[in-house]
Amino acid sequence: MRLARPISLRWLIVALPVASLAVGVVNSQAATKTKLSGTITVDAASSLTHAFTQIAAKFHKLYPQTRVIFNFGSSTTLANQIIAGAPTDLFASADLTDMDSTVSAGFVHVAPKIFVRNTLEIAVKPGNPLHITGLSSLPSAGVIALCSATAPCGIYAANALRRAGVTLSSSNIDRQANSTSTVLQVAYGDVGAAVVYVTDVNGQGSLVSAVRIPATQNVIADYPIAPLAESQNPRLAAAFLKFVTSKDGQRSLRAAGFLAP
Repeated sequence: MRLARPISLRWLIVALPVASLAVGVVNSQAATKTKLSGTITVDAASSLTHAFTQIAAKFHKLYPQTRVIFNFGSSTTLANQIIAGAPTDLFASADLTDMDSTVSAGFVHVAPKIFVRNTLEIAVKPGNPLHITGLSSLPSAGVIALCSATAPCGIYAANALRRAGVTLSSSNIDRQANSTSTVLQVAYGDVGAAVVYVTDVNGQGSLVSAVRIPATQNVIADYPIAPLAESQNPRLAAAFLKFVTSKDGQRSLRAAGFLAP
């Protein structure tokens, strides 16, 4: 099932004096900040770790009586946990398929929104000592780290390799649970390279270098987000979702390397 984009609503304000409208908005915002409190758990794809941590810090400054707890991991693992009954308030997936599974199982009752996109890159050791120029270089680069074959980042990598006409020997593949642990194999391990998200490479700073994958071989990952039907704090979940999709939240996501939705 392909997720539909939610329809945006336009509010029509008729015959309200500008001054009274401004006062009403200020009072409404002040009341929201005063009343918004409590804790939510956000299950999010591991590639969102850096950006979401920054966004949560900004959110907390606006709403100091709130707390956002993150559970980062493979979107597939997170979806399975949600369906198994793990309590959470908001789900941000790195693909449509895993979000679809939570919708089909009845855990999401509203149309998920694609809030950001991502692409792939090859992570290599600083300075690119193996002189990797693209996906075609990987078969001769020793052990290559990839995400689990069932995780979104593993599926995207497989698609990119297929588009490039590249086959890797299973004996030369190091599978990791999610994109963060995969890129860390390059930063701190002995693998020659890894195929991960651009945001994972950016998040490691000087610990890794990047080799671009051309658009003809690359993939675009859609990231949907939605509140869970059984959220214990739906108001706070809705407020955090709104902040993620706001200009300020999108600014943090773009700074991490994500693309606009």
